[in-house]
Amino acid sequence: MGYPHEPHQRETTVLSRYFGDAEARSLDGWKKRGGYKALEKALGMAPADIVNIVKESGLRGRGGAGFPTGMKWSFMKPGDGKPHYLCCNADESEPGTFKDRELMRWTPHALVEGCAIGAYAIGAETAYVYIRGEFTEPLYWMEQAVKEAYAAGIIGKNAMGSGKRIDVHVHKGAGAYICGEETALMNSLEGRRGNPRIKPPFPAVSGVFGMPTTINNVETLIAAAPILMKGADWYKKMSLSNPKSTGTKLYSVCGNVYRPGTYEVVMGFPFKEFLYDLCGGPLHGRKFKAVIPGGASVPIQTMEEAEATLMDYEGFVAHGSMLGSGGVIVIDDGQSMVSVIARIARFFAHESCAQCTQCREGTAWTTKIMERIRDGQGTMEDLDTLLDIADQMTGKTICVLSDSCAVPVVSGIQKFRSEFEGLIQGRRFHPVVAAVA
Repeated sequence: MGYPHEPHQRETTVLSRYFGDAEARSLDGWKKRGGYKALEKALGMAPADIVNIVKESGLRGRGGAGFPTGMKWSFMKPGDGKPHYLCCNADESEPGTFKDRELMRWTPHALVEGCAIGAYAIGAETAYVYIRGEFTEPLYWMEQAVKEAYAAGIIGKNAMGSGKRIDVHVHKGAGAYICGEETALMNSLEGRRGNPRIKPPFPAVSGVFGMPTTINNVETLIAAAPILMKGADWYKKMSLSNPKSTGTKLYSVCGNVYRPGTYEVVMGFPFKEFLYDLCGGPLHGRKFKAVIPGGASVPIQTMEEAEATLMDYEGFVAHGSMLGSGGVIVIDDGQSMVSVIARIARFFAHESCAQCTQCREGTAWTTKIMERIRDGQGTMEDLDTLLDIADQMTGKTICVLSDSCAVPVVSGIQKFRSEFEGLIQGRRFHPVVAAVA
């Protein structure tokens, strides 16, 4: 069934090299694979030199925003007399995204090492790993890795005998999607309700406990170690397209695709080859209809757009979407786009913290109207109403959860309007019937 052939194109495994290797989870196993050599090297360097190497490498935030990591680290001013903090955002609640979970499941020490390197680079003695509460297996392995690292003197008051203190703490989140937003994460970490904060002040000025703080994604921090070991030029060369997008990127692939899973490819990899070759193409008798390439909150791509895309930050934008978190959700011709979008809207309505009126009311009304259309009870005026609500939700709230609900709705109406109109006019959605092999 489907596409059982071996892929012609191959992954470039840097961060995912030891996925499936159970021995890589232990301290001894990680050290045998070169673990903690990068941290040892970093502790012998000036923090500013580490920041400059990361800046030169072109590494950008892998959590969704794509902000240059070295530049973010440089915002932390040394010698200001204040304690600095590093927060690792391991909440990963974006629908369709599960690559950070895999990194923590298989290579927990890689994250401990990345956190320690990042903390030292920004002048922090304390790093917090904020993990989504439902991630029971990653939580277990991360806690084990931290215990092993402390027992071996790799982290703690005299990290690797350097005389420098680096503490790493694992913090279990309470399960709310909104805590993946950096300021809500900090509120939750402090024991407060996980509501986003108004910016400014930005975390680098006033973050956790009111002190200078940097928040980085799991994948971002883990990438720091190989960059330090192999150099900025090595990392920059891993790009097939735009010099602004360097290195490798992990993608979580799910939905109506033959080979779902976590893949790692270099920036600029052709999306068409990724979907049809690496991921095996559609299920037997089906055809791809649409792709959400960066988690549920980014614009939906038609297949014409997707097949023309080079997989980097600029490439996805040039073809109607965003790289986002790398959560690739594949939709085939057996699915109703209206039902898919209605389900996404309901998720965001449920996860709104209700702090902003536009989000609290907008996500709820969007969901009601979308489900009315899905059930064949909509009107043509509903489409204009949805677009008007989306306009009122976009760019007008403390965080972008409101925008995240509006974006798939707007892109869905713009690119798949005929499906909306068909349901409104009383035509039921009839999925393409797959041929029996």
